[in-house]
Amino acid sequence: MLIEFRVKNFRSLRDEQVLSLVASKDKTLQGTHTRATGLKAAPRLLHSAVLYGANASGKSNLVKALQYMRGVVAESATVIQPGQTFAVQPFRLDAGSAQEPAEFELTFILDDVRYQYGFAMTSQRIVSEHLLVYKAFKPQRWFERHFDSETGKDIYNFGAGLKGPKNLWEGATRPNALFLSMAVQLNSEALRPVFEWFVNGLVIFNEQAQLSPQGSIQMLKHAEGRRQICDLLSAADISIADIEVVTRKVPGQTVHFDLVAGQTEVRAEEMEEHQLRFSHVTEAGKAVFDLMDESNGTRNLLFLVGPIMDILRKGLTLVIDELDTSLHTLLVRELVRLFHRPDVNTGGAQLIFTTHDTSLLDASDLFRRDQIWFVEKKRDQSSELVSLSEFSPRKNEALERGYLMGRYGGVPFLSAALEVKH
Repeated sequence: MLIEFRVKNFRSLRDEQVLSLVASKDKTLQGTHTRATGLKAAPRLLHSAVLYGANASGKSNLVKALQYMRGVVAESATVIQPGQTFAVQPFRLDAGSAQEPAEFELTFILDDVRYQYGFAMTSQRIVSEHLLVYKAFKPQRWFERHFDSETGKDIYNFGAGLKGPKNLWEGATRPNALFLSMAVQLNSEALRPVFEWFVNGLVIFNEQAQLSPQGSIQMLKHAEGRRQICDLLSAADISIADIEVVTRKVPGQTVHFDLVAGQTEVRAEEMEEHQLRFSHVTEAGKAVFDLMDESNGTRNLLFLVGPIMDILRKGLTLVIDELDTSLHTLLVRELVRLFHRPDVNTGGAQLIFTTHDTSLLDASDLFRRDQIWFVEKKRDQSSELVSLSEFSPRKNEALERGYLMGRYGGVPFLSAALEVKH
């Protein structure tokens, strides 16, 4: 489970911002909305968190920061080529920040062990990197790396906890690659769990990584998966009784590369095409519709259901930018509640999402106070992330009204130019 994410000098997030999934000592909804960890530093973690903010406030940048960190871990050792630069964007509206590195750090728990991993980078190179491992209360510093500008070299310090040919991994790590990623590429079993948590344990959907129907289609091919999806759609008051996957072969082309001969060959091959057919049943009758006959909301919900059920089953962390896109507020509430149901969320899955749907703030038993966050764009155009808990709202406070009145920040500054003139 994700414990904490820190980011500094990335896009509008100029100053260090911290998103924490550590539950407060408040006992409200503790049995459903939080999970015990066995850690003294973070006894319980939250199953979900929601971020509010005006348009262009920077809430999407927080998702992009997490996504960018994940991408560098996944690709710096394999996809990034020697000498290639990064497309990282520091805060550019003051001269000092534009020249400073972007910094990322993420703390998570996996198999009862807490890992704290982070790095700083410019467009040219990785300037620092570190990993702390808490197998006991005191951390073990497995490795630390920093760039020495005077010698032009990376300086490494290794702890006794990291086993393996560390000098080999160090020598293979390029300036524009992470040591973590390169070591795993060279078969470090000790570091593999950290790498795989980023690549497989963290799932992010936004404009740069959009939903695909493939996850739901794979579930629909099996009777149990089809039943689960149809049950959820029915609970959302959508009159779909069954969904059939019709698979057929269609002509297509694949490109094959012969690296030895240096030739490219285009081959004609049959490919599988999946067509979804929806059986609707009402008191007045029944009919079968194709996917494009369904509303955007139904399609988005269907595409979400497959990944969400998989994430709940595996206990992964899901991050979604604008979860409420084309979804009715009642559907959003039901999706959030899946992560709060102990009978469904047995593996400690987490949901972090941004939204403009303020009605969720006052939905009965949907969120604890420590699950709600606000992102506000300040006058200097930098973004600030603040937890609702910092405002100490009363138990029965009308949160939606307070938010829209600007009590907690995260609402737009409305210019006088927008006022209607009479």
